[in-house]
Amino acid sequence: MLVIGSASLDVLHLGEQTVHSAGGAGLYTALAARCAGARAGLLAPRPDPMPELLRPAAGRIEWFGPIVAPGEISRLEIAHHGGGRATLIDAAWGAVTSLAPDMLPPDLPAASIMHIAALPTADQQMAFLQACRERSVRRVSVGTYARLIAAERDRVRALFDAADVFFMNENEANLLFGAGDAARTQPDRLLFVTQGARGALVIEGERVTRVPGQPAIELDPTGAGDTFCGCVLAGLVRGEDALTAARAGVALAAEMIGAIGPARLLAC
Repeated sequence: MLVIGSASLDVLHLGEQTVHSAGGAGLYTALAARCAGARAGLLAPRPDPMPELLRPAAGRIEWFGPIVAPGEISRLEIAHHGGGRATLIDAAWGAVTSLAPDMLPPDLPAASIMHIAALPTADQQMAFLQACRERSVRRVSVGTYARLIAAERDRVRALFDAADVFFMNENEANLLFGAGDAARTQPDRLLFVTQGARGALVIEGERVTRVPGQPAIELDPTGAGDTFCGCVLAGLVRGEDALTAARAGVALAAEMIGAIGPARLLAC
């Protein structure tokens, strides 16, 4: 599978502790997919020289994309308050804004699934989705985030309607549909809505199924939704049904939040 998105250098405030970590929706998704057994590639700006925090991840996935200076990599600052609550203090997309469909590899149809992770605009995501359709990618998956829905609700809804698989959290589903369990898909499409400690919803057409959460010790929930996404997509690549894949995704996300950053995913 191929993931389009970002790798970032994050500053995380975890209670009284402040740490620096590798991050980024694209990086977490690709690492989780690899951890779950898929061959995963990542199209994202690739810094040269590679920052020390990103080196372990760079050695585990097929990371390609425009070469940029380390100062052009995405950067996030997040304060976590427990119980899945967080505040995004600062965010800089950096060179991710320049990602474009002409950077896709020529053998793209070989990918079983292509996932378009969070990007600066819905139009940028849509351009990649349309390029995948033109090049006969078998399945296209998309993720989103709350700020994008608030700014571009209609465009995000168009992405949802065009994608084969869509991922969002409960807050994002409330913004887009009014309530997470109110969403429905076309009969041959899938929507996954993560609900923190309560697990996730799997929505297939008119059918809504709840996958319960797993016991977890929450140290750092950064990237939990992206971890769920990558693990689910790996299951779909293997031919698993949506519920089996979602159960595995919930379990891996519950493990991942017990360590700082993507440490659990890097241990696979």
